[in-house]
Amino acid sequence: MSLVGYARVSSTDQDLTIQNEALKSAGCEKVFAEKKSGVQQEGRTQLEACLDYLREGDTLIVTRIDRLSRSLRDLQNLIHDLKENGIHLKATEQPIDTSTAAGHAFFNMLGVFAEFETTLRKERQLEGIAKAKSEGKYRGRQPTARRKSYQVIDLIKEGFTRKAVAEKLDIGIASVYRILKHYQDENPTQVLPGSRSKMKIAKLDVYLMVENNSKFVRGKSKAREYIEDDWAYHYDMVKLDKQGCDYILKTPYQSLEELDAIVHEIIEEAHSNADIKNCFIDIRISHKESGRDW
Repeated sequence: MSLVGYARVSSTDQDLTIQNEALKSAGCEKVFAEKKSGVQQEGRTQLEACLDYLREGDTLIVTRIDRLSRSLRDLQNLIHDLKENGIHLKATEQPIDTSTAAGHAFFNMLGVFAEFETTLRKERQLEGIAKAKSEGKYRGRQPTARRKSYQVIDLIKEGFTRKAVAEKLDIGIASVYRILKHYQDENPTQVLPGSRSKMKIAKLDVYLMVENNSKFVRGKSKAREYIEDDWAYHYDMVKLDKQGCDYILKTPYQSLEELDAIVHEIIEEAHSNADIKNCFIDIRISHKESGRDW
């Protein structure tokens, strides 16, 4: 029986040191760590690797349960899978031990509060954005990637590929292209390495259906609005029918591998925005030129 740790922070600006030290002090023989959002499980490669590594009789240790997920549904699914495989869960900063009835009950209670806190925070953020837009003051979000704009440009000038820059700075490939596009718009006479010969513009056909999670939820119109605002800001979005579900998004890319990463980022952000309003989505994206579908 092994003690296996999992650590997570939400952004690249945050540090994993404190969590790593706490898990090692708890006796963890191996620790999986990553810098990813906890809103949903998709795309968290270290969590997937951790779950694959665990065996019957092992104990998964975290500092707090919100390190695993801030979605109550994901937490419940995760604890069910762990239980089915004979794996226990413990937290170093909370009285959680799923091998006991009291620990399991406390786990569920904290999961509810973690999800509620996330929803409230996102609601306040998006309401602030909507107000700023109505007053003509909105300048878009300021993500970690944007704060690394100068580093992106410097690395590209040094000859790094777009993919290499994204990996080195731990940001999405789509963010790299947005930074480069803004730089080229501001400096039209300067040509960055790779800009003329390899840069392409992908025309993506997108179908988006948004539905409420239950009959007691009425958020799907607002969820669609959040998603469309995000697309309009970051991509050249065209909605084919005002009341319809079909869109065209345009984004720069160099290779099909990079395009795949950009599309997955689009899908992940759409799921996240829908989750804010307790909705789910069916999203399908196709690129006719390459014959690829997501």
